[in-house]
This record gives sequence, C-alpha cells and structure tokens, in this order.
Amino acid sequence: MNVANDAGVLLLRFPLGVVHGYNRTRSEMIVDVRLDFSLRTYYPTHPSNMTLGSTNHSADSSADASSGSPANLPPVDGKATEARFHEAYETSRLLRENIEKVVLGKPEVVRLIVLCLLAGEHLLLEDVPGVGKTLAAKAMAQSIKGRFSRLQFTPDLLPSDITGSMIYRSDTREFEFSRGPIFANIILADEINRAPPRTQSALLEAMSERQVSIDGQAHTLPDPFIVVATQNPFEFEGTYALPESQLDRFLLRTSIGYPNIEIERQVMSTHRTGEPVDQLVSVVSVETVHNAQETVRLVKFDESLVEYLLNIVHKTREFDGFRVGVSTRAALSFYRGCQACAITNGRDYVTPDDIKLLVVPALSHRVLPEGFFQGATRMAVEQQVTDLLQEVPVPI
Repeated sequence: MNVANDAGVLLLRFPLGVVHGYNRTRSEMIVDVRLDFSLRTYYPTHPSNMTLGSTNHSADSSADASSGSPANLPPVDGKATEARFHEAYETSRLLRENIEKVVLGKPEVVRLIVLCLLAGEHLLLEDVPGVGKTLAAKAMAQSIKGRFSRLQFTPDLLPSDITGSMIYRSDTREFEFSRGPIFANIILADEINRAPPRTQSALLEAMSERQVSIDGQAHTLPDPFIVVATQNPFEFEGTYALPESQLDRFLLRTSIGYPNIEIERQVMSTHRTGEPVDQLVSVVSVETVHNAQETVRLVKFDESLVEYLLNIVHKTREFDGFRVGVSTRAALSFYRGCQACAITNGRDYVTPDDIKLLVVPALSHRVLPEGFFQGATRMAVEQQVTDLLQEVPVPI
C-alpha cells in the first residue's frame, strides 16, 4: 500500500486484490481511496468524491463497452474523468439553484428541465396558462447566458416565420438568408398545438437534426439547443393534435401545476418591483453546458440495467392497453435521459431508481392507448404505464 498526502487529502493506493475498484491503468492494478480531511470524511456517493470506481464494474474493456459509454470516445485518465463528472454535477446544481430563484416551489419540475438540457433533448410542458411555463424556459436561458426565443404558435403562422427565409438584397443583387427565431439556444414553442401541421413540421428537422434546410442548403443551429413546447390540455377548440412523430422528439412530458398558498404568497412578494427573472445572472457558460452534455454520454449503464430498460420498452409493445408501443428512437432518448438523471444525482452510474423516475414522463406520451379515439385521458395513460412498470422485475 502506498500513501501520499497532498493539501489535506490522503491518497491510499491498494492492490486490486485488497479493494475492488476501477482499474486506472492497465499496468498497475490499483484503486485510489480519497480521504479529504479538510472538507468531509470519505463518502463514495457524495458529488465531491465521485469516482469511476463508486460502483462495481469490471476493469476490462468488454465491460466498458457494455456499460453504455460510446465506443468512439477516446479513453481518458481516471482523475480527469472524475473531474469531468464533478464539473457536470456542479453545472446541474448551479442551474437548478438559479432557476429555483424564480420558479418557486417546483424543485422536481426544475430538475426535469435541467435534465433535458444535459441530455440534449426537448421538453413538453402540458399545463394550463399562467403557471410559469414561459418563466421556466426564460430562466434557463438566462442561467446559461444563451439566446432565448419565444414562438407564439397561431393558426396563421408559416414555416418561414420559424426557420427564416431567403431575402433579395437590391444593393448586392443577391439572395441572402435571414435567420428566423429558431436560431437560439432555448426555444419556447408556446401553444404548439395551435399551429397547423405544416408549421409544426418545420420543427421536426430542427429537433432531430439540429439544423434547418432552406432552398436545399442546411443551416446548423446553435449548441446547446433545446425546445420547450407548451400546450393546454383542457382547451381543444382551434387546435391541431401533435402527430406521433413529433411527440416522439420530446424526451419528457410533464406539468408545472398550481403552487400552494405559501408559495403563491412568495410569488406576489417577489414580483412587487418587477420580474425577478430579468435580474437573473448567468451561472454557467454555453461551453460548460456543452461539456456537461458530452460527459453525460460517459455515465456508466450496467448491462443488467440496459436489459431492465429494454424489458420496459418491449412491455409497452405487448401491453393489452396500448395500440402502439414505444419506438426505438424513444428507447435511445430514454437511455440518454437516465444517464443525465444520474449526473443530477451526483453519480457517474445509472441506478434502477433513475429508470423508474423517468418511466412515466419519458414514455407516457409515446404510447397510443386503446381508448385514444374515445377520449383516453393523460392521467389514465400514465397510470397504465405505472402499472406496466410493476410487471417488470427489477435487477438485483
């Protein structure tokens, strides 16, 4: 055993036969245990002490390949990777704390919003008007010093109103591309179901390919890019139901809901002198968010949990209450969401609880129930997904 002390941190190096841990090098089978006396005692799952050896994983390359880490990512030093996970967690923590300054009393909703951002996916907020959907999206944009665009969907909205169009300039006698509001980091698609299908389809390429095509030429969208769409679940006059292909682009569907009386009293108090969201300062950079999104792809996904996730997905296709089950694209999105969920919990590995937490918000809008055309409600579908989850055994 080797002992090293550096700035109050005691580093103990044990042979692999003594303590099971992560193989930091191929030539030296050891595991490092950090004891930080200057901050706190060693606790493996604490974010400040996250290590790649915090859960049981085989040290060989075959285990790394099956854990969910992309094969095309180059191997990195263990300590460098540990620092990346810690930075990604800090990014999520700072974003959540900043957004919660204005979105009061809804920590779980804020967590799901940040989770979608880290996963590089999109969010559908289905709720009544005036509960803070726009506020939440704007607060996220303010927190990352990103560009925010709000699109108010109406029946007369055209695709070019979203993506932009080619404009003829008389001074140069050439056509020039004028970018539309879609070229932003955070897009709020307000009342998305009020626009006709032709306009809704303008978002499909942007949401899946992160680009828009105008006159045969592709234009790349900013990175990060996330669409936060809203729709009213109680008013259907003059609306167009979102097609399944578009619903499948949203990682999560959730609601904000009404605040309790104490939170609403705080809301009134904080809005006496103006909009608190306008006073928010950015806490992370766009580049930091991009790095966190890349780190999410390194989160370990044990093979038994991959099997558990796939069993849930396949169960939706066999469930008697569903006409259409979850697609492969939805399964991939669900997989990435679980990795982002682990980061928000300060871990570099996925647990069954991460999967259970996201099952309803990630899958309920992607299935077509038997009674869909007879008025099946969202609550009924979510209950069916919950019941389905109980039928799939959790790996031990």
